[in-house]
Amino acid sequence: MSRLRLGWWLIAIPMSLLALATIYPLLFTANVAMKTRRDYILDRFSLTDALRWENISTAWNSVGMGRYFVNSLFVVTVSVLLLLLLGSMAGFALSQLRFRGSSALFLGCLAGLFIPFQVIMVPLARIMADTALIDTYPGLILVYVAQFLPFTVFLMTSYYKGIPSEIVDAARIDGNTVYGVYRRIMLPLGTPALLSVGILNALFCWNDVLMALVMMPSAEHRTLMIGVTSLRGQYSDNIPTFASGVLIAAIPVLLVYLFLQRQIADGVAAGSTKG
Repeated sequence: MSRLRLGWWLIAIPMSLLALATIYPLLFTANVAMKTRRDYILDRFSLTDALRWENISTAWNSVGMGRYFVNSLFVVTVSVLLLLLLGSMAGFALSQLRFRGSSALFLGCLAGLFIPFQVIMVPLARIMADTALIDTYPGLILVYVAQFLPFTVFLMTSYYKGIPSEIVDAARIDGNTVYGVYRRIMLPLGTPALLSVGILNALFCWNDVLMALVMMPSAEHRTLMIGVTSLRGQYSDNIPTFASGVLIAAIPVLLVYLFLQRQIADGVAAGSTKG
């Protein structure tokens, strides 16, 4: 029992320190967001003596964070839906359908995982400008789909490979077309993986700064994260207002991690436990 207790403490202490190091920046940001500018200048580390919501109201209304929030919500929702549709179709085809070149096509999708956006940023921006897609929502959505589709295809293919091919063969014998098998069989069976991959892609798109900064140069079409970065320059002398903007951007992500952490963990592990 003493050895078990010692082992438990050896695990609990480092994990507690890691949790504290993760939670402290959030608590510090929330505390600063509730201060006045004078209180922050006098003592930035002291606890606030009152909950002052005017900083969050200023960031939401005066600075335009509300508009940026809606922009991000629209772009992320459409991008994730397209990623799930295309990724699930490609995963079904690459894992269950037998056709020439499927292995090479899957390896080509995997190769996309190793190409960072910085490498293709300049030519992509020129292509988008030539096709009048720069500074438009469809342009940013297409960039997100292209950037995160290899990851989605990889996880969905790995998950669908774990489904016995006899299920697909039986559905084809019953008279289902390929589309019918996908819609009636594979989509319901792939719901856990779709949920996990959708959450991960939503977090990737929501937290993105570089792609949105390249594709959305005008202030009207900015996403929430770009709004937060611009807030730092506009309110460099008013840190509580900037902290309020950071808090607004972080709350949706925190809620997702808080209520859907199991699905996120399953999505991360899907590629290593299937296929």
